[in-house]
Amino acid sequence: MSRTRRGLLAGARTAFAERGVKKTTMQHIAAAANVAKATLYNHFRTKDDVAHALIAFELDRLSALAAELPLTVAVPALAEEVGGHPVLRRLAENEPETLVQMMALDADRWADVVVTLGSALRISRPEAELVCRWLLGLVLQPGTVQERAAQAAVVTGQLVG
Repeated sequence: MSRTRRGLLAGARTAFAERGVKKTTMQHIAAAANVAKATLYNHFRTKDDVAHALIAFELDRLSALAAELPLTVAVPALAEEVGGHPVLRRLAENEPETLVQMMALDADRWADVVVTLGSALRISRPEAELVCRWLLGLVLQPGTVQERAAQAAVVTGQLVG
């Protein structure tokens, strides 16, 4: 991924976290990325395109994080990344319908996410399915840091036990 595109997605993350998706404009995203609006439009046609690209980028980032860590560290780290993600928290509080819409994946895309995360964590497909469903639950209901840590310990215990 080019440095420009990465910068645009970082700007989108900032803008969406500050305003939510509905109230964010392409101008807000460009400003947060410190680029001209034309530069943003060279990479993305619509705000929805930006949001979808940001989701894909974040999934790739989380998979890369998981791949670098031992399972007992990766699972709690993923829980914190998902539970504390600024865009997800903003949407859960102010735009739950947008959040649900953004998290809805067709069967093929869900399978890709499961396989990618399973590979990163070095776990079986059924185990990866369980972890993905748990993380998806954290998107909608993150709970507290302590609750996420306790749940991560249970999930990890099931995976290594």
